[in-house]
Amino acid sequence: MAYSHDGSVDLAERIVRDAASAGADAISIHITHMPDYMVRDYGTGAGRVSAGKETSPIYDYLCDISLSFDQWERVAAVAREVGLDLVIMPNDGPSLDFAVTLSPDALVVPPACFEEHDFIDAVGRQGTPIYLRVGGATLGEIESVIERLRATGAGAITLLYGHQNYPTSIADTSLRFLECLRNSFGLPVGIADHVDADDDFALMAPLLAIPLGITCIEKHITHDRAKRGEDFESALNGDELARLVTLVRKAEMALGVPHAAGLDASSRKYRGNVRKRLVAARAIAAGETITADALIAKRSDAGVSPAHKALFVGSTARTGIAADQGMAFDLIVGAAP
Repeated sequence: MAYSHDGSVDLAERIVRDAASAGADAISIHITHMPDYMVRDYGTGAGRVSAGKETSPIYDYLCDISLSFDQWERVAAVAREVGLDLVIMPNDGPSLDFAVTLSPDALVVPPACFEEHDFIDAVGRQGTPIYLRVGGATLGEIESVIERLRATGAGAITLLYGHQNYPTSIADTSLRFLECLRNSFGLPVGIADHVDADDDFALMAPLLAIPLGITCIEKHITHDRAKRGEDFESALNGDELARLVTLVRKAEMALGVPHAAGLDASSRKYRGNVRKRLVAARAIAAGETITADALIAKRSDAGVSPAHKALFVGSTARTGIAADQGMAFDLIVGAAP
């Protein structure tokens, strides 16, 4: 359901019940601990939140519409009550620690975390089946994350593909890329499209993907799309999801030959918006030797990739570095080789 609950636990519970009534097999929820997920001054604007919310500071806005861990326990209990599998996407370390207490049937790893090696390893160690979101990631990055998850003991991995701009244009849907993923990695693939829910193609896209060998379909669901809450652009109402489930059970269609393609402009924009960067976990004094616990990966507009964390550990701060300041090589001396 992503943020379709708009911060209301009652609406979240209603969405879960609607999904079950529609015939869905599972409900997927996003759990976030904002202080560990995003720096407070992370930029806002078009493409980062749903239409009509662009002027709100994104940190404050997401805090307002996020559910607490206690509220998520209520939602998880409803999912179990109505017989849905519980799939959880934790966006940060504390959220992962909490998510495992709910005994999820699977965990989702978003591409924003692909280069956050500590987080990927922690997910893998749970031994839980994994849905690996791959929209906005390169084939090389996908391969690297698969290797890390396998090395740390992850359960069965499914690649979940969907173009990440909201809503997705028909031209960007790229259904044939599903076959490329399946052939490249030898793993099950699924679709998580974000087609405009007001367009008839929102029901057609998942059906067209079935002959391409997908094993699962993820679709956003909301309590009332007309209210234009968060993530409304691609979210189906309960009755529409029921119609899709009916069509999926009957679908027999075929598509042409798949092909690989590089990231297009909107995927690159999404990638630039959501990738976590390496920032200071606390204030670091000039001349201080930087330790691993002084660094953290967060969504930020500044900072190098967290993949470079090891180069900073053991180096010396050239100047004072503020908490949440993006880490850059010109801030240190004696970077590790």
